[in-house]
Amino acid sequence: MDCPAPPDGCFGAWIRGPHAVLLGYWAARAGPAVVASVRRLLGVGLGAKALHILTLLPVAHEVGWVALFGGKSILGAILGGHLGVEVAKKLVHETRRTGDLFVFPLCVGIAVGRVGCFLTGLADGTYGNPTALPWGVDFGDGVRRHPTQLYEVGFAVGFMVIALLVRKRLREGGLWRLFLAAYCLWRLLIDGLKPYPALAGLNAIQWAALAGLVWLAISEIRLRKQTRPEPAP
Repeated sequence: MDCPAPPDGCFGAWIRGPHAVLLGYWAARAGPAVVASVRRLLGVGLGAKALHILTLLPVAHEVGWVALFGGKSILGAILGGHLGVEVAKKLVHETRRTGDLFVFPLCVGIAVGRVGCFLTGLADGTYGNPTALPWGVDFGDGVRRHPTQLYEVGFAVGFMVIALLVRKRLREGGLWRLFLAAYCLWRLLIDGLKPYPALAGLNAIQWAALAGLVWLAISEIRLRKQTRPEPAP
C-alpha cells in the first residue's frame, strides 16, 4: 500500500502516483509529442488501484473495504503506466522513447508525497516495522518504527542527483529505464520492512517489483539485440 483513501488526510497525496505521472505528461507536451496518452493514463490508474488491492486483500477484514478500495500504489501506477505506453507504441508503431521526461516529475512527486505520508502517521499505513534503531519514530502508539517514508524521500532525492550526473551519457529512454529498475529494486528491499501480509516470503508490492525487474531485464536483452550493429561483409 502507498496511500489510503483521501479522507485519511495524506498530505501531498495529490502529487503522487498517477498525479505525478500527469506532471510528466504536461512536461512531455512541452517537448516531443506523447503517444497514446489515454492508454498511458488508463494503465497508470488500473495499475495503481490493482496493486494496492492485492497488497491488502489478505487482511481486508481487518483494514475494511474503504481502505482496500480507496488507496493506490505508486509502484502499481508506474508499472501500469509503463505497460500502457509499451502496448500503445506497438499499436501505433511508435519507436521514439519519451520516458526520460517523466523521471524528475516522478521523483519530486514521490519525495513530496512521502513527506505527507510521514506527517500523517499511523493512519497512512506506510510506516515500517518496529525497530530498536535510534532513528526509529513513534507515530503515537508508543512503538518506535522504521520511518520508511523518509527512507523513500532519501531515495528520490538521491536518484535525482545521480540522474543529473549520468543523463547525458545515456541513450534515449535510458534514464527512464534506469529509474524504473532502481525504483523496483528499492521497493523490493524497502517493502520488506513494512508490515504487509506476505505470500511465499514476499508481499504483493515486492512480487510486483521483482516482476518489474525481470521484465526490464528481458526487454533490455531484446533491445540490445535490436540495436546490435550488423557484422561487416
